Amino acid sequence: MALTAQLQQITQLMTSSTPASTVAPPPIPVSPPPVRPPSPALAAPSKQQVRPKLPSLPDFSGERSFRRAFLNSCMLYLCLALEQFTCDEEKIFWTLIFFKDRRVAKWSKNLFCQKVDTSIFPIQSWIDFEQQFQSQFFPVNAEVDAINTLEGSSYY
Repeated sequence: MALTAQLQQITQLMTSSTPASTVAPPPIPVSPPPVRPPSPALAAPSKQQVRPKLPSLPDFSGERSFRRAFLNSCMLYLCLALEQFTCDEEKIFWTLIFFKDRRVAKWSKNLFCQKVDTSIFPIQSWIDFEQQFQSQFFPVNAEVDAINTLEGSSYY
């Protein structure tokens, strides 16, 4: 009978509308996940990190087959070595260092003569430089330029 009485008490406690006073266990503190230092490969480059040395560009002579590759190489170098240049004028001057032969050397010389005469370099931004470079060294119409080359006296 004692067992039956205990079973009835337990059943009443479970079905009663008033909850039994129980002591809740203390909450478990949740600690934040451990913070890992950033991976060296993903971290922003700092003065202490050694970056690979970028190769220098070859001199540009204005050769038709090399002009697009030269301009692309300049833009790539400038993107990779952005911290070396403080303004567009430095980027332009750096690029003009490679203009040493024939028509490109003459164009570069004329730009610097204009700077001496006016105290202002005639090309003020990298975008202007690209446009000037293309207008000077890229054909207006590549197809017509190719036909003229084929029909010219140097072909025969």
